[in-house]
Amino acid sequence: MSVSDPVADMLTKIRNAGMAKHEKVDIPTSKLKLEIVKILKIEGYIRNFKKTSQDGSNVIRVYLKYGDDTAPIIHGLEKVSKPGRRVYMGYKKMPRVYNGYGTLIVSTSMGITTGKKAAEKKVGGEVICSVW
Repeated sequence: MSVSDPVADMLTKIRNAGMAKHEKVDIPTSKLKLEIVKILKIEGYIRNFKKTSQDGSNVIRVYLKYGDDTAPIIHGLEKVSKPGRRVYMGYKKMPRVYNGYGTLIVSTSMGITTGKKAAEKKVGGEVICSVW
């Protein structure tokens, strides 16, 4: 079965694995998903990730991060731009997630980056998702 929105599927797998307290989750790989996972690692939402091969297909293995009371660090993942409705923002109108406590992931002409870095570089783009 083909997935119409692979990034939303990836975010749902990470969200569900966190709620079920899993240590890791495997996601089918793509360049876009790999860049999003790199940003999640840099921003401190996941412990680590690695690209592996499983049953002849490449997967990204994401190791989830939990707090002291075994609560997941990722409280929420929300896909902003959807296949039926793309959302584009200029750097001046880049929204803040939870008053700066969250992270906005944006696809710009300079690559996949956070909303804060996109605003610093003065580039806008498609808002992919928000994480808090």
